[in-house]
Amino acid sequence: MAQKGVQLDRETFSCSICLDLLKDPVATSCGHSYCMKCIKTHWDEEDRKGIYSCPQCTQTFTPRPVLLKNTMLAVLVDEMKKTGLQAAPADLCYAGAEDVACDVCIGRKLKAFKSCLNCLVSYCEQHLQHHYDAAPLSKHKLVEPSKKLQENVCSQHDEVMKMFCRTDRKSICYLCPVDEHKGHDTVSAAAEWMEKQKELEVSRQNIQQRIQDREEDVKLLQQEVQNINRSADKTVEDSEKIFTELIRLMQKRSSKVKRQVRSQQKTEMSRVKELQEKLQQEIRELKREDAELKNLSHIEDHNQFLHSYPSLSALSESTSSIQIRPLRYFEDVTAAVSEVRDKLQDFLGEEWTKPSLTEVDVLLSDSQSEPRTRAGFLKYSCEITLDPNTACKDLVLSEGNRKATYMSNQQSKSKCPSHPDRFNAFLQVLSRESLTGRCYWEVEWSGLSAYIAVSYKNISRGVLDDSGFGYNDKSWALTCFNNSHSFLHNNVHTRISGPWSSRVGVYLDHRAGILSFFSISETMTLIHRFQTTFTQPLYAGLLVGYGDGTSEFCKLK
Repeated sequence: MAQKGVQLDRETFSCSICLDLLKDPVATSCGHSYCMKCIKTHWDEEDRKGIYSCPQCTQTFTPRPVLLKNTMLAVLVDEMKKTGLQAAPADLCYAGAEDVACDVCIGRKLKAFKSCLNCLVSYCEQHLQHHYDAAPLSKHKLVEPSKKLQENVCSQHDEVMKMFCRTDRKSICYLCPVDEHKGHDTVSAAAEWMEKQKELEVSRQNIQQRIQDREEDVKLLQQEVQNINRSADKTVEDSEKIFTELIRLMQKRSSKVKRQVRSQQKTEMSRVKELQEKLQQEIRELKREDAELKNLSHIEDHNQFLHSYPSLSALSESTSSIQIRPLRYFEDVTAAVSEVRDKLQDFLGEEWTKPSLTEVDVLLSDSQSEPRTRAGFLKYSCEITLDPNTACKDLVLSEGNRKATYMSNQQSKSKCPSHPDRFNAFLQVLSRESLTGRCYWEVEWSGLSAYIAVSYKNISRGVLDDSGFGYNDKSWALTCFNNSHSFLHNNVHTRISGPWSSRVGVYLDHRAGILSFFSISETMTLIHRFQTTFTQPLYAGLLVGYGDGTSEFCKLK
């Protein structure tokens, strides 16, 4: 409370011109007090008019008043100075080089609080008070402090420009329409300001909507980053488990092969040892017989020799036939293991090796079975034709029923017989061939837009919006419009930031539930990949844009 009282004393004994404590105080006949130097300087500027006014209440005096020092007030001010209260109020800040200064302040100027568009003068907070107190000034337009007030004055007529010439797109004063802007479309500056404010608000709403859309896109991308990271982490984890299991299986198979080899080794060793023992026995028998024959050969008595000779047993025949196969006992096992190794190397090399730089760069999907190059996709290319019974009445089929063209002015219902399979609400058509297994085809389109789709046969043919490709749960479509793409399924749009192209490749793996779209130009780049479970055979679909739109299944073979 004491601080508030001190503040009141400061304001009471301050000059409203210099905003400092009064120096040589004088009072006008209207009761307002000023520094003698400040009020004299103010009236010196009004000498040419011959009318002198009070800066606070604007009361006029004629002739110029003679002012004398107010002794009592001077004593009070001196007492205040002795108490140390001579400093300017803390909330009154002086204007710097970059600030808008008060035009009324004399000496060191304070920061302007408002600028008046009617007076073309900037006021500090204290000097602005008379705009609130004086009724004629209360309707003046006050704005934030501005250094460009003089730009509101017409250079030709020296009048405030309160009008706007829509013809020349410039601000003018009320005299300009009489000569230079005669006959022009002119309105008040306030009316033009109001009109532009409305346009500005619409622009801001559009920008804010775009900001909101982009923020949503950022959130989607952040979610996509999280999904990518989660998918990558899970893939690495699953791959490690699979490879660990594969290594375990290989180790198990290696142990089994080792046991089989050792078992066979034991069998072969037993066989060899058995034969070896038989041969040793045969050798002993042969040596015994040889000794007997040797003894017999030494008998010189003819009769005794002849008597003993018939008693010798006949020489026995060899009972074994030995076939030696050095280092060939287990070659079949080595060959089998080598064959497994070679097949595994071929498989890993074909499915996992990064394509060479000379091959077309294709962004791989998660599926290991999806081809990596355009040549790989072309292995699954299929010949697709359009079914005339499904074509909308405003479509004309040509090029062997591979091309659909919007030609409303050249085709009528009378030329297009009714058929239960015909689309009625959208400029679309289905293929004659059903698609199962792995299929690849390419579509060339032109015009304002196109939909490249796959669909079940039982998609609606009615006039409702849900019969359009992608607006139901029976079809999937890539929308091409305005140099951009989006993916549409079950009436849910997914924005795609991939490369735009007038030629689109489509890869379908029906069993795996994979549907991929590629931009085909000098390179082949993935636009979007979608995975689900297909429960029915699919049919390729084309939706042609209005105007001169065309869509065509390209010949790939």
